[in-house]
Amino acid sequence: MPTNWTLESIPPHDFFLCLDVNEYFDYEHDPNDIFENGFIRSVPIGDQDVLVTIFFNGDPESPSFSIHCPDSLTKNEIDEANKSLARILGTNLDLRPLYDQAAKDPVLGPNLMEFYGLKRMSRANIFEDSVNRIIQTQIKHKPTARKMVFGVREAYSRILTHQGKSIPTWPRPSDIVGADPVAMKKHGLSLRKGEYLVGLADKFVSGELDMTKLETAAPTEFYDTMTSVRGVGPTTAQDLMLSRNRTDACFPSNKNGGKEHGLRRWVIYSYGGDPDNISEEGFQDMIKSWKGYEACAIEFLYMHYIVSERKRGK
Repeated sequence: MPTNWTLESIPPHDFFLCLDVNEYFDYEHDPNDIFENGFIRSVPIGDQDVLVTIFFNGDPESPSFSIHCPDSLTKNEIDEANKSLARILGTNLDLRPLYDQAAKDPVLGPNLMEFYGLKRMSRANIFEDSVNRIIQTQIKHKPTARKMVFGVREAYSRILTHQGKSIPTWPRPSDIVGADPVAMKKHGLSLRKGEYLVGLADKFVSGELDMTKLETAAPTEFYDTMTSVRGVGPTTAQDLMLSRNRTDACFPSNKNGGKEHGLRRWVIYSYGGDPDNISEEGFQDMIKSWKGYEACAIEFLYMHYIVSERKRGK
């Protein structure tokens, strides 16, 4: 028998704002259809995967999600599914203190009001996010990049069916650890990227990397750990840090040839500063109203960028 339940979220939360951010969704998703037909997503539960259809109630002040699964699930299995769903949807992220402490921030403050209720979306765990990021890195045409990720999912995970349509789940480390990197070239990956994925999976399977520890590690510890992984550069490590089920993050300096790079450069520009000639103290003072909520705050600036570019016709 099908299983239905409700997942509540900490307010304010307006899921519909996420529909403007293509990066939050995968190849099989059309954000234009989600409003009416729901968000369909595979969710890992122990050794199995199930498909769920998610509907938002549309109330940012009393937000909740109705979850429908065609399979019969026990209470324990629902609880396990909710752990992934909370990370995917950001339901456990409490941004209320950020709204208070950053209300007068000249850059962030207006965006908090314009995009009231925004919470970032992620994938079910850090491995899924890592696979997604490694494959898409340095590929400018994002529809092609998402298709490549979809191809890897088809080849190395399980296939579920929804209304006659096949939807691949996300591979687990054990699915990829013995894969041949050369075979991944058929999905558009370079040999090196294939090697990166297999090497990453091996680190999780061997226990060198632990999903729980990575999820709960302090931002600097997470960054240092991930940048030591082959194929995970500073930008990818930074993006993965922001996808975790926590509000804090850091923006380490990443200078090359005297020029600052990555999100830190973009943040400094947003505040009218000179990214190549700002001190660490000056940068921290610039984002002092973000304290403890860096991972969430930057999503508001990114949403502003998306909307601004759309208005410019880009």
